[in-house]
Amino acid sequence: MRPGGHMTEHEKVFRYKLDFYYQSALIYLVTLIAYGGIRGNFVEQKFEYVLGDPIIYVIMFFVLMSLVTLGLNALRNRRLIITPDAIVFKHRWHERRVALPDIEWLHIGREAHVQTGGRFQVIVFKLQSRRRLFRIRVGRYERERELVAEMTRIAEGVPKRKQRPWRRRKFTNR
Repeated sequence: MRPGGHMTEHEKVFRYKLDFYYQSALIYLVTLIAYGGIRGNFVEQKFEYVLGDPIIYVIMFFVLMSLVTLGLNALRNRRLIITPDAIVFKHRWHERRVALPDIEWLHIGREAHVQTGGRFQVIVFKLQSRRRLFRIRVGRYERERELVAEMTRIAEGVPKRKQRPWRRRKFTNR
């Protein structure tokens, strides 16, 4: 990004999806309305809501927490920006820039313990100066195919992930 906050033509910006948060807030809200409608009473042509029911409070808690989570994630405004020389993790208050030459290895593939569809679920890379890995879950960003294409372009100039020694061995029954 340029100093004024404007993108250059070579930067690709991928916004974090909020679909899940919208859906969960809506589901909890519909559940609250439906349960309240079933449990409520019509007394003298007036709907009286049953607030003494503890399940109403539990559902209200879930509605409130899902709305707060949605609000915080919308306020945070997370983005993944790919520039010709770096990968930038950015949100409203912080920016983390990873220079491409600092990447030790990069792997595009599936997560072993996650059972979701799609061939490309995760992008994992390791920096030379950092012990922990960076993990980008592709499905959490808009324009998934374009993100995978950009990361594949970056992966062409970065070494592939080394196989772990314990996975190379074939165990035989002796």
